[in-house]
Amino acid sequence: MIVPELLARRAAEEPERVALEVAGGGTLTFAQWHAQAESLARGLVRRGVRRGDRVGLLFGAENWTGFAVAYCATQLAGGVAVPISDRFAPAEVAYMLEHCSATGVLHAGKGPAAPPDGAYWSAVPDELEPGPREPEPPGPADLAQILYTSGTTGRPKAVAATHANLTYGSATRANRRRFGHSRLLLHAFPIGTNAGQAMLINALDARPAVLTLARFTPGRFARLIESRRVGTVFLVPAMALELLNAGLHERHDFSGVVLLGSAASALPAALCARLAAAFPKATVTNYYTSTEAAPAQTVMIYDPSRPAALGRPALGSGLRITGPDGRPLAAGETGEIWLRSPAAARSYYRDQQASAHTFRDGWVRMGDLGYLDADGYLYLVDRESDVVKSGAYKVSTVQVEAALHEHPDVAEAAVTGVPHPVLGTVLAAAVVPRSRAPRVTELRTFLMTRLAAHELPARVIFVDRLPRNHSGKVVKSGLRDLLEQADSVMETGSVEKEGGR
Repeated sequence: MIVPELLARRAAEEPERVALEVAGGGTLTFAQWHAQAESLARGLVRRGVRRGDRVGLLFGAENWTGFAVAYCATQLAGGVAVPISDRFAPAEVAYMLEHCSATGVLHAGKGPAAPPDGAYWSAVPDELEPGPREPEPPGPADLAQILYTSGTTGRPKAVAATHANLTYGSATRANRRRFGHSRLLLHAFPIGTNAGQAMLINALDARPAVLTLARFTPGRFARLIESRRVGTVFLVPAMALELLNAGLHERHDFSGVVLLGSAASALPAALCARLAAAFPKATVTNYYTSTEAAPAQTVMIYDPSRPAALGRPALGSGLRITGPDGRPLAAGETGEIWLRSPAAARSYYRDQQASAHTFRDGWVRMGDLGYLDADGYLYLVDRESDVVKSGAYKVSTVQVEAALHEHPDVAEAAVTGVPHPVLGTVLAAAVVPRSRAPRVTELRTFLMTRLAAHELPARVIFVDRLPRNHSGKVVKSGLRDLLEQADSVMETGSVEKEGGR
């Protein structure tokens, strides 16, 4: 099965049913979605898109309905959808489009940079005149989607998925649709993230209509839950913290929520308990996966007797913990976490070396360390690498360091993650200046043209030297010690810091 088939079936069965809604914006029925996607697909074919061509989809979250049309139209034309959020810096967008050799870009407004030898096309179907040739639809084994996710190399990695991967487990019968207990599913995930793409597939095959916010604000999110009687809610731990810390569960009625799902990063045990109390009628569920591993995942329904557990493998997934030699470890032993996909596995597009490291015989290296208990429940111990998860994003410290080094007054720089009460973790930078130490505001203005908002360091300190080991590598634990010491310094000539974004 291919993704556009899910849309065609739903449009035939429930043409007038709302599939997607942007709060305060537009709605999209299945009939509208299907008709607009078919029209746009013919326009793309007329413009030269052929089977296997990559098409960038550059959209903001306020245009989820337009993005949904462009996504299915690209695939219906035989192309490969490359979702890119307009929150990314222009340089990042340009890199992604060049890396995947995009034939063109569909957009809701003017984009910041065009792909080499490519073109910009409006996602409004009427503005791409259909041609005489019918689109050549792809097959289940054909590439359907490329998502860019930052890794330890400092460059975003392109995770490629086939149609068979994306449609695995999708319901084709009305009585088997997911989240059948709900009329509405609410989320505020950005376009271009794995969590956001999962919500798009939910719009195609789950029972509830998918309602989303252009930008997450706890007050508006809470008001929507209450006023629309939302039954299913998906969020990330940072959003959950904002809701709870603002005391919104005490001022709004959340009793309509029957499923509260958390994605993108693990829910801390204390936060699980607070969510269970704030949503008294909801099943609080933690989903553990990655862009590379999906649809493989573990699922954990909050259990006070196992508050820190990430659950057991679900939907045919496999789970194992391995030692340095790759052999499975016994219960209680800490090692690398691997998940096995029940569908066609994903891969890194145009990166065989990285694929060989991460994907092995259907198994996917998660980049995390953990262990299993005697009952097979997974527990997370720590990150294997220095990638920082901030909110719904994974951020490479190497990429941020590279941007800092481009400033003429920066001699050296190192970046790490530090705890944050809302986002879980934010970036902090230690900078060794040249003859003149730049102001923090100056540095941030400089970085804003090179990095996305979620990649900007929330704190910056200036130091005389960076902590290094005997081989010359920066010791990140020593870097965090420097940041802690800076917290206790009120005024000094060699240390300057800035908090918040």
